[in-house]
Amino acid sequence: MTTEDLIQWAYKEDIPEGDITTEALKKEHFGTAYLVAKQDMVLSGSELFNASLDHIDGQLERNWKFKNGDKVFNQQVLCHIQGNLINLLKAERVALNFLGFLSGIATSTNKFVEACAGTNTKILDTRKTIPLYRNWVKRAVLHGGGKNHRMNLSDGLLVKENHLHIGGSIAETLLQVNKHSSLPVEVETKNLLEVEEAVKAKAHRIMFDNMSNEDMKKALAIIPKDIETEASGNMTLERVPAVAKLGVQFISVGAITHSAPSADLSLLFNWE
Repeated sequence: MTTEDLIQWAYKEDIPEGDITTEALKKEHFGTAYLVAKQDMVLSGSELFNASLDHIDGQLERNWKFKNGDKVFNQQVLCHIQGNLINLLKAERVALNFLGFLSGIATSTNKFVEACAGTNTKILDTRKTIPLYRNWVKRAVLHGGGKNHRMNLSDGLLVKENHLHIGGSIAETLLQVNKHSSLPVEVETKNLLEVEEAVKAKAHRIMFDNMSNEDMKKALAIIPKDIETEASGNMTLERVPAVAKLGVQFISVGAITHSAPSADLSLLFNWE
């Protein structure tokens, strides 16, 4: 889905037959509005915000004070907007919904990134995204300081538990997968025995799935330095600092994309 398609469908949902309340009152009123943060946040989605305004009125002038990836404090003005405030009122909810949704993901990601400060651990996203929004969501993760895991099932090899039920042992499964593709292979493991099998099978990266911190510490002791490591499952903001200090290279967190609260933003209109 293109950006234009996304915005068109958003407005078909929000104003399918026009804004009947506003249009009953006035057609034009020129002035200024201010986009204000109602919390500390990381900005993401300004392109979608702009495109949402342009879809209604390409003459609305915007003066952004921040760019995607910037940290914004509560009550700071992100953008000044000038033009026909009647048209801006029609575009307001769609534009804010996009911006709040993506800034929320960037903000949540940044909290996890900061929780790993002082270590070499990187925060990864997952494929747990709203269908058709993945490109924007993954971009928001980057704005928050995180890293993207595979974008889709076509651009990365990740052998999980269900794949092992099909392929057999870890060694047998990797043998089959390596015949099919030359891409590096990541293997999901649940215990130390599977970690040992993945090491022997020469996996490129070993994922610790829902392992305890103690088991991950033991696993790291037997994994050669040329094999990457990733922790996954129940990775809360409170737990992540301790996991990062173990020395894993990556921590994947589904919550940053599927459970991040929208950032709180407001458009304040100057009707004078």
